[in-house]
Amino acid sequence: MEFFSFLKGYLAAPKEVGAFAPSSIHLAEVLTEAAHVSKADTVVEYGPGTGVFTEVIARKCKPQAKFLSIELCENFVHVARQRCPHVNVIHGSAVDTRKYLEQYGLHSCDCIVSGLPFANFEGELQDKLLEVSLDVLRPGGIFVTFGYFFSPYLPKGMRLRRKLQQNFKNVERLPIVWRNAPPAFAYRAVKHS
Repeated sequence: MEFFSFLKGYLAAPKEVGAFAPSSIHLAEVLTEAAHVSKADTVVEYGPGTGVFTEVIARKCKPQAKFLSIELCENFVHVARQRCPHVNVIHGSAVDTRKYLEQYGLHSCDCIVSGLPFANFEGELQDKLLEVSLDVLRPGGIFVTFGYFFSPYLPKGMRLRRKLQQNFKNVERLPIVWRNAPPAFAYRAVKHS
């Protein structure tokens, strides 16, 4: 069921969804560990899709932590809410993260876990999302996203790495998670203190 929901989303909007299958639990574990979700007071997730990352984030969050998950695709909002009914899945754009945080009386977050296909996006959208991320992350906050194993060799993937390095203090590329379709790796980027 989850696979077909994801495939339907991919066929309807391949650039926004980015893959034909949902990310694996193995990739979710790598991203949430890299983001230090278990230590965070406020966590933001971009693009929960069918809720694979969402479920792992929710499991790892401290009981008192605030967790906002933001999804643009209405179909995925319903799927993620069904999978994780206790999580606040917001139907909206990650570009509006500041607004959503303020609606819940929050001014910043400790980490952002992105399930968005950043390397697929055009430069202008990458810039907007990175600008928003830097705005809402606390000093020393962590931004994690992922790319497919081939993306560092493509122009959009190279552009993303360059933009991460230009905007964040420390950018680390983690090893490839082979148990994902297609295989993927995580970027871990730390905001300047």
